[in-house]
Amino acid sequence: MNNSSQGAMVISLDLELYWGMRDIISIDDYEQHLSGVRQALPAILKLFDRYQIHATWATVGFLHYSNLEQLQAHFPSQQPSYKNTKLSPYKYINTLEKVGDPQLHFCPDLIELISQSSGQEIGTHTFSHYYCLETGQTQAEFKADLDAAIAVGKQANLTTKSLVFPRNQYNQAYLKTIADCGITSYRGNETSAIYNDEAGDGDRVTKRILRLLDAYVNLTGHNCYSKSELRSSYPVNIPASRFLRPYSPKLKYLDGLRLRRITSALKYAANRGEIYHLWWHPHNFGVNLAENLSFLEQILQTYQKLKAQNKMQSLNMQEIAKLCMTSQKQMSTV
Repeated sequence: MNNSSQGAMVISLDLELYWGMRDIISIDDYEQHLSGVRQALPAILKLFDRYQIHATWATVGFLHYSNLEQLQAHFPSQQPSYKNTKLSPYKYINTLEKVGDPQLHFCPDLIELISQSSGQEIGTHTFSHYYCLETGQTQAEFKADLDAAIAVGKQANLTTKSLVFPRNQYNQAYLKTIADCGITSYRGNETSAIYNDEAGDGDRVTKRILRLLDAYVNLTGHNCYSKSELRSSYPVNIPASRFLRPYSPKLKYLDGLRLRRITSALKYAANRGEIYHLWWHPHNFGVNLAENLSFLEQILQTYQKLKAQNKMQSLNMQEIAKLCMTSQKQMSTV
C-alpha cells in the first residue's frame, strides 16, 4: 500500500467540540461553530472518500460519552492541578447541574461514523484536552489522563496509536509517558520559533500575527519533512506543516495566496519525496461550510494530480509511523 519513495500528505483533525474552546470563549458566542460540526464532519468524510484521503482524527476522550453522568463515572483518579483553575474542565463540570446542549460536548455517533470510514484513524487529543505545559500539572496527572483516553477508546474497540497535544503544547519530557502507553506517533510543531507555544509566553500576540502572515506569504519555508528526520525519533514525531485556516469573508480576496501557500508546499514535498502535514479542527468548518469545503477540495485536487504522477500518497499518522518504523528495522539489519 505504501511507497516509501513517494512524498506523503498527512492530514490530522483535532476533534474537541466545546472542551477545546471552553477556557477561551463562551458557549453562546461559539455555538454556531460547534453545532455546525454535525454538518461539517460528515461532509469532510465524504470529500475524503471521493479523493481517497487517509486522515487522523485526534479526539478528546470526553466526546465518547453521551452525557455528563456517563463522563463523571469515568473521571481519572488524578486530575490536572493547573495553577490557573480556569483551565480545568473538571472545575467547569462541577459548576453544572447538566450540560446545556449535549451535542456541543459529546459525539459518540460521529466518532462511530469516522471509525467506519475507510482510511480514517481515531487518535487521541487526550482525555480532557490536557495542557502539558501549564504550571501546576504533573507527569503523573498526564499519565492518568492518557490512560483514561486509551481506556474509553478501547471500549469503542479502538486502538489508540497517535496523539496530538492540545493547544500544541508539546512537552518533550512526556514523550516516554506516551511511548509507555503504546502511542507510536504524535504531531509536533513547525520548526519555526513562531509556532512554539509555551505556558506564560508573553509574546503570543506577536506570534499570532506572524502566523497569520505566514498563512499567506512564505515566512518560514515549506515546512516539509524528510522520512529520515521522522525516523530519528520514537515515538515518531510527524510535525505540522500548516494549519488550514478557515474561510474569512474579510480576507477572502487573499484566498488565492492562501491556496498557493499550501499547494506550492505540497508540490515541494512531492518532488522531494517528503511529508506535508495539514491540520485543522472540524469546528473551523462549522460556519461558511460551502466555502471551506470548496477550498479544501482545491487542495485535494492538487494532491490528486501529484498522486497521478506517482509522486504523492495520502497516509494517516499511524501509517506514517509504521512506514518509518519499518524503514528503521530494515536499516538496522543492513
